[in-house]
Amino acid sequence: MALVLPLGDAAADLATAGGKGASLARMVRAGLPVPGGFCVTTAAYRAFVAGFGGAIDPGDPDRTAALFAEHPLPAGLAEEILAAYGGLGEGVPVAVRSSATAEDLPGMSFAGQQDSYLNVRGEGLLGAVQKCWASLWSPRAVAYRDQHGVPHDAAALAVVVQELVDADASGVLFTADPVTGSEDETVINASWGLGESVVGGHVIPDSVVVRSGAVASTTIGDKTVLTVRTADGTDERPVPDERRREPVLAPAEALELAALGARVRDLFGVPMDIEWVRSQGRFAIVQARPVTVLGPELGEWNDTAKGEYLWTSGNLGEAIPDVMTPITWSFVKLFIHEAMSASAIPGFDLVGNIGGRFYLNLTPIYSMVRALHVKGWASTVANVFGRIPEDLDVPTVKVLDWPTLKRMVPGAIRVRRRARANLAQMRPFLAESRGRCAGLRARIAATESPAELAALYRQEVGPLFVTAARMLEAAGRQGGGTLLYTREKLRKLMGSTDAEAMLTGVNADGGLASLGLLVGLTRLARGEIGRDEFAREYGHRGPHECELSAPRPGEDPGWIDAQLAGLHDLQFSTDALLARQRQARDEAWARFAARYPRRVPAMREQVRRWNGIVRDREATRSESVRTFWVVREFVLRAGELTGRPDDLWYLYLEELLDVLEGKPAALARVPARRAAYQRYAALPPYPRLIVGRFDPVRWAASPDRRTDLYDSRGAAVPVEEGITGFPGAPGVVEGTARVIARPEDGARLNAGEILVTTLTNVGWTPMFPRAAAVVTDLGAPLSHASIVARELGIPAVVGTGNATRLIHDGDRLRVDGERGTVEVLQSDGSAK
Repeated sequence: MALVLPLGDAAADLATAGGKGASLARMVRAGLPVPGGFCVTTAAYRAFVAGFGGAIDPGDPDRTAALFAEHPLPAGLAEEILAAYGGLGEGVPVAVRSSATAEDLPGMSFAGQQDSYLNVRGEGLLGAVQKCWASLWSPRAVAYRDQHGVPHDAAALAVVVQELVDADASGVLFTADPVTGSEDETVINASWGLGESVVGGHVIPDSVVVRSGAVASTTIGDKTVLTVRTADGTDERPVPDERRREPVLAPAEALELAALGARVRDLFGVPMDIEWVRSQGRFAIVQARPVTVLGPELGEWNDTAKGEYLWTSGNLGEAIPDVMTPITWSFVKLFIHEAMSASAIPGFDLVGNIGGRFYLNLTPIYSMVRALHVKGWASTVANVFGRIPEDLDVPTVKVLDWPTLKRMVPGAIRVRRRARANLAQMRPFLAESRGRCAGLRARIAATESPAELAALYRQEVGPLFVTAARMLEAAGRQGGGTLLYTREKLRKLMGSTDAEAMLTGVNADGGLASLGLLVGLTRLARGEIGRDEFAREYGHRGPHECELSAPRPGEDPGWIDAQLAGLHDLQFSTDALLARQRQARDEAWARFAARYPRRVPAMREQVRRWNGIVRDREATRSESVRTFWVVREFVLRAGELTGRPDDLWYLYLEELLDVLEGKPAALARVPARRAAYQRYAALPPYPRLIVGRFDPVRWAASPDRRTDLYDSRGAAVPVEEGITGFPGAPGVVEGTARVIARPEDGARLNAGEILVTTLTNVGWTPMFPRAAAVVTDLGAPLSHASIVARELGIPAVVGTGNATRLIHDGDRLRVDGERGTVEVLQSDGSAK
């Protein structure tokens, strides 16, 4: 057997060239555009290890790596490799990629278990080849073979050496839609630079769907980084702002790529997953493998298929604003199952995943309150979940039949008893949570085997997560009526401005967790605490605190730096805002005392209880979020121990535990799920209200899409042209609008401007002191934006449903937080 083969040699089969090499050779022989190169065969590997192979110990990776590094290449092999390299041209940069004989086999995806090296030149090629060979014995590769029952003595490794194209764009192409399984569609993901940022999931790429020879839809991703060649290898660089939302592919280029993909599919006879690059307007293929999982495996990504229901992203959707990875969805479902058990209605799922986003099924709740003839139900639902248009015909279901009631009543009694018992444990839980979570994170980091980590999850991590959810349920069940009744009573007695002022003071002793991140950053900026203390106390909270794949602020020094920079450009300091609101509160209470002197003690006690309930809810929510950091550490450690750090986000919890316990079959589903995630993440946020079956991709591609409501029945609910919402916090302000889609773009908000966005959560709080007012599409009187704006005395209008659609960046606005209205005084005419 030859030691080195040209890339397209007919002898380059699986046994000789490995899975990657055999695939590339087949495409070269078919005349497909593949960058030039050669293959260092498995015979070369066996010749190299012949002298020391008996000393290789799969259980001692450090010693094995040393063996590969200290032994020279056999006589003549180094010369043959360098001669093949010289045939590519003088000093040509190359990619050196491992190609295992076990790669791309049915039901398994060994690709990625061994190492690859980019932008290698000259004599460095020999060292890169040896490192690739050594990676056959890395802990992750050994563990993966063990999990799949592949004997170690049967494994061999070829190395593909291929010219590294200086790509200006790259991506992945699927010749069948990995989400729906449709083989009539080609799905293309595209981003700037080399392909590592796309394949590694570091960017949200553009997604283009080609159907019947035409571009069916295009969604532009937020491409924040790109991988580039450097003198020492490769590096990730930020994408210039003007190019982040610029389409990578012209329609004609997408069609050209789709035609190229069809040629590859026809060559192999199965749907293919293809990595491509573009340089100077020309496309090339750098890798292709069969797609292992299609459509039916991904049905759980869209729960609108379950029936004709009304879904809302209000309330809980603000806490979980992102497209969720599958592992995040697993934990969110578990958390909601425990934290909302009192709301369970047999036969119906109250929570759903629609295109990766969290939604709540309002139809069973709506049907229940209607059937029970609950007075004021519409106002109650609106205060919690946001407004429902009066003209909307809400689908209903039968929920009060005898079998349902027979199942509900005992469960409701059990939940009531459990919540009462948990409420008695809430204070100890809050007091111990920080230390308990820190200790458990340290123990996770110290685990030494997948099985040990799985056992720790089952014995301690999982139970802690469930306990946190139940504590939040208990905190949420205390005083729900008090929150709504007290606010409405004060508004009737004193008007909304004084009522809201009298209700502030929740943070009087620094105890409002919703303001914790802002308070912590302020203390850090003053030098009162260091970064380590900030991370321990406040670092679990952030804009993406429920998405497990996202770093916490406590892990991200860059995030902290950006927020500290923003504190230097405030309209008013946090302390000044809180002091101003204290004065407004005192003056409002003085007016109340003058008007109702005999009612002051009782009302003060009622407001004290109101503030205590809000504090308890927010504190318990904060400590619940801290447990999300613990389970993030669990998933990260699982990735380290299994050698699949970029893959486990795309498994569900039970699948991940299976992998840790030696049952890896679910890993075959990762490529399709990653593609589905990237495709959904590239779409704009979906409508707040959805009725019936909803296709996120087709909705995003429609020029007439609405962000407030989607009704599959085609019902004509009028589009609201005025901007009205809930009075979130009183006050009247005029100023310039700054429409911001993501908290990462918060630096665009200048002091004294009006923040206009889809929603806010705790991660947006550091922007509030810069804002003259806050306007949101989503939200309700008890939402995050309302609570924080009220405490800081910043006018707010929440739950408008259409603010980001009707307001342009730079418009002159008048925000009336008392009446819940927003008026565009002057538009700058920019296109949305």
